Amino acid sequence: MSTPAAPATSASQATSGEFLTFTLGQEEYGVDILKVQEIRGYDAVTRLPDAPDYIKGVINLRGTIVPVIDMRVKFRLEAKVDALTVMIVLNVANRVVGMVVDSVSDVVQLTAEQIRAMPEVGTGIDRRFLTGIGALDERMLILLDIEGLMTSTEMGLVVDDAAQAA
Repeated sequence: MSTPAAPATSASQATSGEFLTFTLGQEEYGVDILKVQEIRGYDAVTRLPDAPDYIKGVINLRGTIVPVIDMRVKFRLEAKVDALTVMIVLNVANRVVGMVVDSVSDVVQLTAEQIRAMPEVGTGIDRRFLTGIGALDERMLILLDIEGLMTSTEMGLVVDDAAQAA
C-alpha cells in the first residue's frame, strides 16, 4: 500500500524538528537545536578593531577563539544588554560562533504541518535566511536558517576555500 507523496518543499522552507526558541525585542525566533552547542550567560568580549558593528568581538571558550555576533544589531534593533541577555554558542559549518540574544525561551518540537512558508513581506532580515514561520498554539516563531546566515559572505565569519587558496 503506497501513501500519497508529500508536497514538495522549497529549499528555503524548514522541515519538522526541534527548535531552540529565543527572543529579540518583541519577536520570537527559532533555530535548529542540532546547531546549538551550548547556552551561556553573556560575558565581556574582546572587541576587534575595524569589525562590523554587529560583531561584538571574540571570547576564549575553552581554548577556542569564538566570534560573537549581536543579533539585535544584525537585525537592526537597538543594542541592549541586561540581566536576561544570553549567548547561544552554535556549531555551524565546522565553526563555533556565539550569538547574543535577549533571552532563551525553550526547545519546541514542530511538525511539518506547523511550519508555514514565509509571507512575501519586507523584513530587516534577508529572506534567504528565513526558513518559515512556526505556528505553536498562540505563538509564532520566525525560523532562521542559522547556518546559512552565519556562513554568508556578508557576515564575514567563514572564509571560502577559493579565497583561502588565493
